[in-house]
Amino acid sequence: MGAQVITITSGKGGVGKTTAVANLAVALAADGQKVVCVDGDIGLRNLDVVMGLENRIVYDVVDVIEGRCRLRQAMIRDKRLPELYLIPAAQTRDKSAVSPSDMVRLCDELRGEVDWVIIDSPAGIERGFKNAIAPADRVIVLTNPEVSAVRDADRVIGILEAEEKGSPGLIINRLNPAMVRRHDMLSAEDVLDLLAVRLLGVVPEDENVIVATNRGVPVALDGKSRAGQAFRNIARRLKGEDVPFLDLDDQGTLWQKLSRLTGRKSS
Repeated sequence: MGAQVITITSGKGGVGKTTAVANLAVALAADGQKVVCVDGDIGLRNLDVVMGLENRIVYDVVDVIEGRCRLRQAMIRDKRLPELYLIPAAQTRDKSAVSPSDMVRLCDELRGEVDWVIIDSPAGIERGFKNAIAPADRVIVLTNPEVSAVRDADRVIGILEAEEKGSPGLIINRLNPAMVRRHDMLSAEDVLDLLAVRLLGVVPEDENVIVATNRGVPVALDGKSRAGQAFRNIARRLKGEDVPFLDLDDQGTLWQKLSRLTGRKSS
């Protein structure tokens, strides 16, 4: 059957996409799946830092595509999880060094090696975005619950549907329940109403994420972090499991509302 190729994208930069890629990859690998992350952000390399692998880079994705190394040589094995690998982006090249067909070829080669390929797409809708979505079996759009991010996410969803990539899944990142209650932030329900795509998960605002990212230890490895739990739940949903949404506002209402909106039974 081969690997599933998943691309995580967003309209706006800075919404937490790279952190989400690292955490979903870690959660899948910790669950016994073989995973390779591909940093699609040519020129601005970050996924290696979030994963704590920046000191181990020898080759990058452009080296593979231009034939300077074999695919295996560019796959950096994670320090903690032997089933997790990273193919880093090239820092020194411009975005035209890679084409959509290059990415399709690369991912086709990876399909026979692993269970999951997770691509970190650069923000926006330029060349790097087209490269990142070209090989994808599924695309996930990440947004924060703020108007500008949701508007950009809506634009990306329109492009994905026009490119016949199907309707993407949605992750809402950095939701702050106290701000939602004060009407200072869009609720998950508001975001779903605006974007009308299938919700894969809601990740709460959690200061553990910043600490973990700075240390190069994805928060999905932290059993006490609520954001880590949310990422682990999303990873299970990617595998097809039916996992209830976390009750972020501790009032039993969020899951019921989301159930209505996503057409799923509360459990």
